[in-house]
Amino acid sequence: MNWGVFEGLLSGVNKYSTAFGRIWLSLVFIFRLLVYVVAAERVWSDDHKDFDCNTRQPGCGNVCFDHFFPISHIRLWALQLILVTCPSLLVIMHVAYREAKEQRHRAASGDDCHRIYPNPGKKRGGLWWTYLLSLIFKAGVDMVFLYIFYRFYRNYTLPRVVKCELPPCPNVVDCFISRPTEKNIFTLFMVVTACVCIVLSLVEAAYLIGKRCRECLLAGSGDSRR
Repeated sequence: MNWGVFEGLLSGVNKYSTAFGRIWLSLVFIFRLLVYVVAAERVWSDDHKDFDCNTRQPGCGNVCFDHFFPISHIRLWALQLILVTCPSLLVIMHVAYREAKEQRHRAASGDDCHRIYPNPGKKRGGLWWTYLLSLIFKAGVDMVFLYIFYRFYRNYTLPRVVKCELPPCPNVVDCFISRPTEKNIFTLFMVVTACVCIVLSLVEAAYLIGKRCRECLLAGSGDSRR
């Protein structure tokens, strides 16, 4: 990973975010991304190798593992982190588009011309909608993945022993998951942090809408006085 590019993206996201957005970004980077990279990948690295069943029937262990682990936690979290961070990059791209448009306008009309965007990073017009929709999308992505985890792994926990009777298993066999307690702790940690991120995104969306409504009311009252 090119950390210089990643640091530039983080600084750009922080620059155009509200206080709630900065807290959200810190939570995602420190408590989700770093935990995923440093610890979670190692915890799930031996999940298939150490999935032991009390039978030597060829293929039984693979079939049972696929049944109880249809999608790996690690791959789901990787996809979740990618989708949940993409909207923030769209905001940066929208600001970059505004800045480029402003530069082209000034190059064509001169530096003393009327500016299209006095402050390209200010959340007004289309950028306000882009930012608001990004918040809703981020909260929606986390909600969808929490539901997927709940459907695949009931109550977000893994049992110590699972019973499997799928062909080609000769009968009901017991299969043992490696380090279930450690995996449950990491799973619950990621679930809690995702819930906190959902709350922060919704609070920030409510803050933006409330601030915009307040500005509209103040502008309306000012026009009525004049």
